[in-house]
Amino acid sequence: MVAVSGSVVFAQSVIVQGNRRVDAETIRSYVAGQGSGNPQEIRQNLMATGLFSNVQVSRRGAQTVVSVQENDTINRVAFEGNRRLKGDMLLGQVQSKARGPLSQQLIDADVERLKDVYRRAGYGLATISGRIQPLPNGRSDVVFTIVESGKTGIKSINFSGNGAYSSSRLRGLMTSTESNFLSWIKTSDVYDPDRINSDLELVRRYYLKNGYADFRIVANDARFDDAAGGWVVDVAVDEGPQYKVGNVAVDSRLRDVDPAALQSLVNTSAGDTYNAEAVERSLVTLTTEVAKRGYAFAQVRPRGERDAAGQQIGITYVVEEGPRVYVERINVRGNTRTRDYVVRRELDLGEGDAYNKVFVDRAERRLNNLGFFNKVRITNEPGSAPDRVVVNIDVEDKATGSFSVAGGYSTSDGIIGEVSLSESNFLGRGQFVRIAGTLGQRTQGIDFSFTEPYFLGHRIAAGFDLFSKFNDNTNIGYFESRVTGGQVRFSFPITEEFSITPRYSIYTTEIKIPNTFSQPYNDCSLPQFGITPGTPGATGATQAFNCLTNGEATVAVKEAQGTTLTSLVGLNFNYNSLDNYQSPRNGFIAELKPEFAGLGGDSKFLRVSADARYYKEFLEDFVGIARLQGGHVQATSGDLRMIDHYFLGPTLVRGFAPSGIGPRDVSNDPTANALGGTTYFGASLEVQFPIFGLPRDLGLKGAVFADAGTLFNYDGGRKVGGFACPAGSEARQFNVAIDSTYGVPYQNNIACVRDKNVLRSSVGVSLLWQSPLGPIRFDYAYALSKDDGQIGTDPRTGITGKYGGDRVQAFRFSGGTRF
Repeated sequence: MVAVSGSVVFAQSVIVQGNRRVDAETIRSYVAGQGSGNPQEIRQNLMATGLFSNVQVSRRGAQTVVSVQENDTINRVAFEGNRRLKGDMLLGQVQSKARGPLSQQLIDADVERLKDVYRRAGYGLATISGRIQPLPNGRSDVVFTIVESGKTGIKSINFSGNGAYSSSRLRGLMTSTESNFLSWIKTSDVYDPDRINSDLELVRRYYLKNGYADFRIVANDARFDDAAGGWVVDVAVDEGPQYKVGNVAVDSRLRDVDPAALQSLVNTSAGDTYNAEAVERSLVTLTTEVAKRGYAFAQVRPRGERDAAGQQIGITYVVEEGPRVYVERINVRGNTRTRDYVVRRELDLGEGDAYNKVFVDRAERRLNNLGFFNKVRITNEPGSAPDRVVVNIDVEDKATGSFSVAGGYSTSDGIIGEVSLSESNFLGRGQFVRIAGTLGQRTQGIDFSFTEPYFLGHRIAAGFDLFSKFNDNTNIGYFESRVTGGQVRFSFPITEEFSITPRYSIYTTEIKIPNTFSQPYNDCSLPQFGITPGTPGATGATQAFNCLTNGEATVAVKEAQGTTLTSLVGLNFNYNSLDNYQSPRNGFIAELKPEFAGLGGDSKFLRVSADARYYKEFLEDFVGIARLQGGHVQATSGDLRMIDHYFLGPTLVRGFAPSGIGPRDVSNDPTANALGGTTYFGASLEVQFPIFGLPRDLGLKGAVFADAGTLFNYDGGRKVGGFACPAGSEARQFNVAIDSTYGVPYQNNIACVRDKNVLRSSVGVSLLWQSPLGPIRFDYAYALSKDDGQIGTDPRTGITGKYGGDRVQAFRFSGGTRF
């Protein structure tokens, strides 16, 4: 008796016909997998494979006959007419593949996929068709013909259900924008569903930060409107009431942890507008504090008690022992460029530590804020034991390098251009590197910066800067300067808002006085043009030509000629609670900078400066800004060098020229030779407001302002008597050599210093444009009070006129571009 295997019997009972490339056994497996043997179901299953254009299943006695007609094989997939999107990228979006089965149904589906790709890229009106190009031997090419269109962006973003904030305000919170006449230079109006979802999360957090604890997004619908030629996004929201904070308490259920000792660490106070971010900060602070006290598994959770009638939320921070769960493993996934340790160091826990969700949530916020990833998601899964948990961090790297070319114009520096190359995630290590070169009418320079955000594994940002900058100051003081040096710095974060940055700088300052035919600013000391000196007190032609009247640097600058070395150590105390660094509406930012120069080098001084700004939105889109600033420098040995003084103008009081405020030498030129001062202070009030009738995303705002301030007390030279200076100025002697023949009749080593502690003030209007090409600002200011100078006679020249006085500049413009 001969045994016959079951597979042979089955093969004899299923007859396969018409197959050329598909193995018969593969086809029989679909028959075997169909237990009922229903011919119709067998046919449907085989057709679903996409391998066949036709299948017939019939019975022939005890046998099942399967007749198939195979699809052609795809030889290649090609694209025609695509210029905006590369073929390699499109190939990854279609399901039709070379050496795969040819299917018209699959091609039709690929056409829709490609249309969706073009819609997402902002070209939604593109027309796409697919065709089959037959070839010999059962092969065919699949060709997609694309007729590209102009860019089709988001035509409108509509909000409904919002009452507390206007639709315009909510659109301003989003990074997605509506299309307008600037669409040719921006991409933020391209519809991206992931970006829309991120934007709506920004809207949600904004409401939660401003007291709307019940806020929710009811619906989010995006549709492509063929008639409008773009996307329409409709968002329905339910705001709910705005809550105030009621009673705030800490309920400690841990032994030896006094709730009264934790109360001062809470960031929420009764009577404040409810702020979800303040609650999150309180959770982190309290969790960190109890962990320091030895309660590694402690958890802090907020318990809210809503008073709907009074529109208050009482918040109790419950501190209790949490489940004793350990972190078994931390998996970092999806990072193709960023190194694992860059992600892991943002967590305040490691493998083997007690698991704490508050720290995990903070790590997710930190990772999102790095700017290294398109998206970040942290999830948990059970570990190998009930008290073990695995933390999974899924990230998607994004491009972090940038090459930019910037150009602009300012009334102080003229036309200026910059080329820079920067990388915020250098070699995937999270380091910041930047190199930039600047070239302008009156300034040139190059600088290099490097920052390691986690120095020696600690949350300390360490870095260094190298720089060299040239400035042509002949329009304000008849000299040129070049500063070359470097700086080493460390930044220690004390709290979320406060940090301390110690630094050490060493640099050289080179002062040169041009002395050419076109710029004879040192010919009283070094005559070289054969000009016959005029006669003091004379008038007419004999007075018209001398070493002063053709422009001459003050003897204070002449004394400062040459190269000096400054070795300086300083501290920066920084506080920043702004709600938005780019366009703040509320918050406070302040900086205090004490500095000491004298650790070697030529400069010996102690300098302290401070700058503080307070922002408050008092009406929707109306932001008030109050600013205070001041500084003082004094020599610690000998006289203070001129280059170590403060030189100020529109940065202190708008409406004045650069170096237009403060002491000056009036003996050479009544207003040109600024000497600088040792002390300054100033205050400013500004209101920024929208320009009605213009779309918010144009970035145009108006402003009105009022400034007041002063700069005084020049500390250079030696006061001397017996020398007649123009009224309102005093004589000071400097260690400078003057040519005995050509110079002494007009300039000796005496400067006539006018140093008046006069309050300067101005009012004005501004136009601010946060354009896609960079920030641009126009200021027009009118000086209300200034040093007007004084009528007098210079005994060396015999010229009677106004000596001293500030230099005003009503209009100021600055701006640039980046692309």
